[in-house]
Amino acid sequence: MFSPISQLASLVIGTVESVSPGEIHVLLELDAPQSTALNTSVPVAFPRVGSYVLLPNESGGTVGYIAWVGIERSPYPKRSGFKDFGLVDLPFPLRKMKVVPAGTLKVRRGGQTAASEFELSRGVAAYPCVGDQVLLPTDGQLRAIVAGCESDRRLHIGLAPMSGGAEVRVDPDKLFGRHLAVLGNTGSGKSCSVAGLIRWSLDAARAQNLIGEPNARFIVLDPNGEYSKAFADLSSENVYVFRPGDSQNPLTLPAWMWNSHEWAAVTHAQPGTQRPMLLQALRSLRAGAVRRESVVVTSVRQLRLYRAKLNSYLADGTGTSFSGFPGKQNAGANIVNLSTVMRRLLEHGLNPRQRQAIQGIIDAADALNLRRASSSRDRDGNPYYTDFNIFDFEPIISLLDAALEQMPAVAPETTTSEDAPIEFDVSQIADFVDDLSSEGTANANTANFVAYLTLRIRSLLADPRLSAVINPDRQLSLADWLSAHFGEDSHANGRVAILDLSLVPSDTVHTVIAVFARVVFEALQRYRKQHREGKTLPTVLVLEEAHTFVRRGSDEDGNVVSPARLCREAFEKIAREGRKFGLGLVLSSQRPSELSPTVLAQCNTFLLHRIVNDADQNLVARLVPDNVAELLRELPSLPSRQAILLGWASLIPVLVEMRSLPEAQRPRSEDPDFWDVWTGNTPRSADWSQIASDWVGGASQEADRD
Repeated sequence: MFSPISQLASLVIGTVESVSPGEIHVLLELDAPQSTALNTSVPVAFPRVGSYVLLPNESGGTVGYIAWVGIERSPYPKRSGFKDFGLVDLPFPLRKMKVVPAGTLKVRRGGQTAASEFELSRGVAAYPCVGDQVLLPTDGQLRAIVAGCESDRRLHIGLAPMSGGAEVRVDPDKLFGRHLAVLGNTGSGKSCSVAGLIRWSLDAARAQNLIGEPNARFIVLDPNGEYSKAFADLSSENVYVFRPGDSQNPLTLPAWMWNSHEWAAVTHAQPGTQRPMLLQALRSLRAGAVRRESVVVTSVRQLRLYRAKLNSYLADGTGTSFSGFPGKQNAGANIVNLSTVMRRLLEHGLNPRQRQAIQGIIDAADALNLRRASSSRDRDGNPYYTDFNIFDFEPIISLLDAALEQMPAVAPETTTSEDAPIEFDVSQIADFVDDLSSEGTANANTANFVAYLTLRIRSLLADPRLSAVINPDRQLSLADWLSAHFGEDSHANGRVAILDLSLVPSDTVHTVIAVFARVVFEALQRYRKQHREGKTLPTVLVLEEAHTFVRRGSDEDGNVVSPARLCREAFEKIAREGRKFGLGLVLSSQRPSELSPTVLAQCNTFLLHRIVNDADQNLVARLVPDNVAELLRELPSLPSRQAILLGWASLIPVLVEMRSLPEAQRPRSEDPDFWDVWTGNTPRSADWSQIASDWVGGASQEADRD
């Protein structure tokens, strides 16, 4: 069999002393290069930990990387020529190496370039024998080792400093198709690598695209607001940055898109009583939206809802549901909501008698609210109320009955799935839950228990920092939302969607990320289902600071559906099943030991920057093959921009110096400039009044009053 190294005797640097599956011991020749090899047609640094050697065999050549180089004392010198073992010598120093087998290099006939003459395959076809020669690879062989198969040489990500500066190229299908983990400490170049992979992928696709712009889709979940700057030089038609309250691209995730599991997590609904009522309210509200109900049907439903609510107050013999705290506050909110909902009904086509009956309800509700509301307000601008009594509600109940008499008979409501993403009026969900808690029962304890759930729902919707995200003013259909974040058909708009989550409240950002990831995953599931040939829509979902949102679980979680658990479960499902539906996951983290083991185990490619922490190093070592452990010892000493690429996208582990990004294209994650600020070289002012106003929501409240 023809071997690619059969005629390269001048490249011999040593012989094999011992062989095991994990490592090969090599005795270097006396005339082997000391620091620079000149016998490979180009100068090559040798020997270096992390560089490569070849061990010829019948299958071609086993590729091994150097894991250790040292000097050991030998009882006799290694003499060229005649050896007289009867002579007595002092201990003699001999250079030796430990080499870890990593792959097999074979000849590929018909190659057009030096690198394409050879082909690297994963695994070791045949181990060498003791006494076999060890060779330095030529320049062409080094490039073939680093670049892998010719079909994989699509995306240029950097250079291999241990391989003569050969270009490191990978196949995007392998890099993103089976999930990628970019791990490293702060300041190691991790964020620049993520931004670079996105940018270089687009550039490479554009260069090979025969029909115009690339039909690529990247969605970046950016909790620190770092990435908008990195793509600012690209066309606004290609990159969309979504921020809370932005006039052009607002970050919206309407609460009607949440499924029941997510609603239960964010409201902390207890499984005994609160959660079943919450699910029933979701089913009822979504069912109304499905039927595209007429104004008469809507009016009847609203009148029945508030009549049942007020009747529950009459059935409460203790008065705790409308007096004391939080009863009086909930009752006051119901009266305000009643007036608001009735006003909306007047905007549609009711006949004069119906309008007159509705107007009577509005007048009575406004009068009661004026009588019971005090002049003091809470931080959200809502009034405090004095205690109500049952005589306050009887006139309004009579007016509700009179209005129902003006409406034609309406069939009972139908229901639909509580998880369907069907639009409904989110502001009514608390009222619906209140109604269900009082309907058909006079148990005040049940109503009071559910009152805590409705209070949490109202507080959630009233939070000015979050309301613009989960309950936006403008109407946005599910199709419009998907088009904005995935891009329209083919590549008509946006290839990169960046969600700036830095201004989303920290106590709800887990829910926002979990819902977004689930919706993206389910959208791609349905895309494959609807496609005539069952094809997928390749999409890459990038999560920064993954250790914060995909933390490993604990036995203490139990049955508690917390937002953190919700977020972890969403990404664990994507990690397990996303590949089948064309969804690739890129996780960027500085604390891999805190990540979910399920998610990390599903990542088939790792880009490892500098990692100093022992726990993180040990975890990474357990995730990769045993024969790579020696190479991972370099992690604590890697300089910025250098990383070890290993896994599915790289046939053998490669030390990569990532391509440099210009300052303007780097994510906003640079180190703070303490000294320049301290010394006045870079002035830094602080308007704490504006910051405080924005913090407490004062700015948005003032805008609402204007």
